[in-house]
Amino acid sequence: MSKGLYESWGYPCVRLTDQSADGYFYTMLRHKDCDIAINVDEDCFITHREAVEALVDYVIDNNFANAGCPDGGSWAPRQGNPLITNPFFNILNLKLIRESFSKQEIRKFKYEQHKDNLIEAYPKEMLYPELSWDFDNMDYEPYCKFFFWLAANFKTLYLHNRQHPDGTTTILMNHKGEEMCRHTWFSRFYSVPAFIVRHWEPTAGAQQQRIDNVINEAYSMQQLEKPVFQTKDKCGFVWNKIIRWIIKVPQRISRWPRKLVIKTRRLIKKLR
Repeated sequence: MSKGLYESWGYPCVRLTDQSADGYFYTMLRHKDCDIAINVDEDCFITHREAVEALVDYVIDNNFANAGCPDGGSWAPRQGNPLITNPFFNILNLKLIRESFSKQEIRKFKYEQHKDNLIEAYPKEMLYPELSWDFDNMDYEPYCKFFFWLAANFKTLYLHNRQHPDGTTTILMNHKGEEMCRHTWFSRFYSVPAFIVRHWEPTAGAQQQRIDNVINEAYSMQQLEKPVFQTKDKCGFVWNKIIRWIIKVPQRISRWPRKLVIKTRRLIKKLR
């Protein structure tokens, strides 16, 4: 459903699945036939092509390496580090990044040594006082180090966003304030009954209807006919989901101790 909103644009479209949360960025960088990547998550739905292409031009013309949505302090349902751009949507200038990219450099990168300068350079108008963020959050997600390294070595364009009326979906704008896409979040719970989801993800709610509504909106805004979802290979679809969960679950479990520390720190701050 997401791909149907942009596959007719004429750009080569590569689906990257069954990779780690940061590994697919390195896959992009290895393939040198791609200079600019429009990175779109599977639950991100493009609403305005012209706004996306205007941003691509702006990123190229102004030598930005990355443009995306802050992972904290914005209207995305996240409380992470604003210096990180959540990878539900990015414009990545791969040609520019390759000039100094190496996985070894990213592994060696020490956020603490760059933290003050990065925070000083961050556009403070992007931080909404009524929302939460944490500049001390260093490794909440596997891709954090990659984006820290990008922000320290290149220019990052942080994009404004707003909350959808459904209370969860994020509407992302380009550099001119024009809407580009809508990211629904929680698509992993698309087929999970709401009463089960609420036990461990209270903000998730009934996902299927909410996400379907956003899909309908995106197709309507682009004046495209929504494709009929084919379920002929139902067995293959199920096994694909199982494989992807096998890859993601160990990653998430390995980060539980760090997440517990972060939540404890926030609780202590509130109690103070």
